[in-house]
Amino acid sequence: MPAPIVPLRITAHTATSAAGRGRAALLEALRTRSTGLTPNDFGAAPLPCFIGRVAGLEDAPLPARFANWECRNNRLAWLGLQADGFLEAALAARARYGADRVALVLGTSTSSIGASEEAYRALEPDGSYPPHLRRPIVHTPHSLGDFVAAALGLEGPSVTVATACSSSAKVFAQAERLIRNGVADAAIVGGVDTLCGSVLYGFNALGLVSPEPCRPFDPERRGISIGEAAGFALLEKRDAAAPGAGPWLLGYGESSDAHHMSSPHPEGLGARLAMADALARAALAPEAIDYVNMHGTASQKNDEVEAQVIAAMFPATTRASSSKGWTGHTLGAAGIVEAVVTLLAIEHGFMPGTLNARTLDAACGPQILLDNETRAVRHAASNSFGFGGNNCVLLFGAAGTA
Repeated sequence: MPAPIVPLRITAHTATSAAGRGRAALLEALRTRSTGLTPNDFGAAPLPCFIGRVAGLEDAPLPARFANWECRNNRLAWLGLQADGFLEAALAARARYGADRVALVLGTSTSSIGASEEAYRALEPDGSYPPHLRRPIVHTPHSLGDFVAAALGLEGPSVTVATACSSSAKVFAQAERLIRNGVADAAIVGGVDTLCGSVLYGFNALGLVSPEPCRPFDPERRGISIGEAAGFALLEKRDAAAPGAGPWLLGYGESSDAHHMSSPHPEGLGARLAMADALARAALAPEAIDYVNMHGTASQKNDEVEAQVIAAMFPATTRASSSKGWTGHTLGAAGIVEAVVTLLAIEHGFMPGTLNARTLDAACGPQILLDNETRAVRHAASNSFGFGGNNCVLLFGAAGTA
């Protein structure tokens, strides 16, 4: 088992999704059980499904100085950076440590592939991209990281993590290693993914897209609702010269079970390994975990397997739920958005239930909530399980737990 880590302070965090822009809007949506899912209106021939769309992106081009990075994904990143004072917090961290000592670790599953789709739909007669899309950076997996580094004026390590739906959870683990090994003094982590034809039609081809709002852990669930989101967090050392006293990143666990391209291991082997390693790095027993934000996509096998793992590993007093009924499955941004939901649970003593589910699958244990619950949360976990068995579990603690 891995050794415990030195906890890192989370001195700023934010999320923008279909549930709203910033933490206050997200918390209000969670409390009032107001979904951000709406009938799909994305693209020229929208699929008959529901999506989690961030309003206003079409009317929010990047500032002129960032024109080289113009695309939907980077627009959403810029919108997300400006919520909750995160942009100012990031610039203050750059001033404290130096532009070359703040690492940038971002997760995405599709980056700005929407711009490439647009380019292929409008090819010139000679087969070249149209002039306004002859900007190579927006057609690369590192478009997001390159844009955010430029927007924040960062010169340190810049890493793109692309492990499907665990991408922006694994950024926390990567950041901890960079800081622990002296490569950086602080890290900005996060993730951004936007709606595009590749994901909507790709998941539909797999038979995973629900024609109604997703219903995680409901026995009559019919698949996922795809969403888009941007989220960020600032991680600093325990003795960081920054205001506040928490919350904390206490531990993380990662695994790659490689069982199947799109289905989890039938016994949840990868999920179990990731959870066990997260608990070990945080030096906590399962009984210490008050709340688990589950991956809970509303796909048949994911929910069944994850529910069985939670029932087997945690006591009945632990509470668990999926928040995807509010935001949809935001793919490469799911890890960071749900980390922020988990931090809200810690900060407000509030655990969201599982929106849209009417009853619970027989595989579910007593841990899984349908309705919201108010209760103190000192330790909480966030699960992110991606295609190919790329799994990550994050453990967070309230002020005073580290």
